[in-house]
Amino acid sequence: MSRADRAPAPTGQQLELVRGDQRAIVTELGATLRSYTVGGRPRLDGFEVEEMCSGSRGQVLLPWPNRIASGAYRFGDVDHQLPWNEPQKHNAIHGLVRWSRWTVSARADDRVTLTHTLLPQPGYEFTVAFTLEYGLGDDGLEVRVDAKNLGTERCPFGAGFHPYLRLDPSHIDDLELESPASSHYLADADQIPTGREPVDGTAFDFRSPRAIGATRMDTAFTELARGAEGRATVTLRDRATGDAVSMWCDEGFGYLMIFTGDALPDAHKRRMGLAVEPMTCAPDAFRSGDGLLVLEPGETWTARWGIGASGRARSARRA
Repeated sequence: MSRADRAPAPTGQQLELVRGDQRAIVTELGATLRSYTVGGRPRLDGFEVEEMCSGSRGQVLLPWPNRIASGAYRFGDVDHQLPWNEPQKHNAIHGLVRWSRWTVSARADDRVTLTHTLLPQPGYEFTVAFTLEYGLGDDGLEVRVDAKNLGTERCPFGAGFHPYLRLDPSHIDDLELESPASSHYLADADQIPTGREPVDGTAFDFRSPRAIGATRMDTAFTELARGAEGRATVTLRDRATGDAVSMWCDEGFGYLMIFTGDALPDAHKRRMGLAVEPMTCAPDAFRSGDGLLVLEPGETWTARWGIGASGRARSARRA
């Protein structure tokens, strides 16, 4: 069968970005980051072109990240009810644009811009225009997200992204993690926060780099230490080889979700990559208000995050 005779990819058009030894692929469906490699080595645990996205790999989480308990929330004087798309836990999860087709508005060899306008629908009766730019630079992949309230009323808003960091075929148990978070959330059986506590003395304290080992996480974090340009950085490292990959986010993202993948339905994918999710708010923020953003009519919000081209791949480029 020739390429022209094949069925379209489940995720639509495949948008390839290339710069030096870096290569990224973004999909038309959901503006999803399907893969990113440096020097031929995977920096993400993504999915193949013939597959549907599973485990939310590389997906864009708008207009909220993570979960809303029972999908029900009150904003202003109005009660809203979202559909449950995590029915086993009775939650609305990861927003409304993951399975929508995005429009390519600009493209070059090393970058692409996609747009999508979210129109009012049951549970979220607001109009928000989104713009995403993925670009490759000397230091890695950078993502810029813009959200503009096109409506005449204020709207609740949150943003997040769902990359799984990966180093070659190694299971994350053998890798070292460094995280800037000094507090983590406690959660109930449905993954809804019940409180927050310092990471001191817990299994979730990775402020100094140490092996992940058998630690299981599907855990939200906040109080992020920041370095240059206000960036908070999470690094995954293979201590034996010096290979490393990092996710950074600017001050627009004050929260992280870290997921070790133990609950993924595909057993062979569990603990192959570490989901490190920059978020603007805590889980269930539409109900709790913890980190919730409110966009005024006509207001635009912007933030950036990225994946560092680090470790052996970066060293090889500089040699």
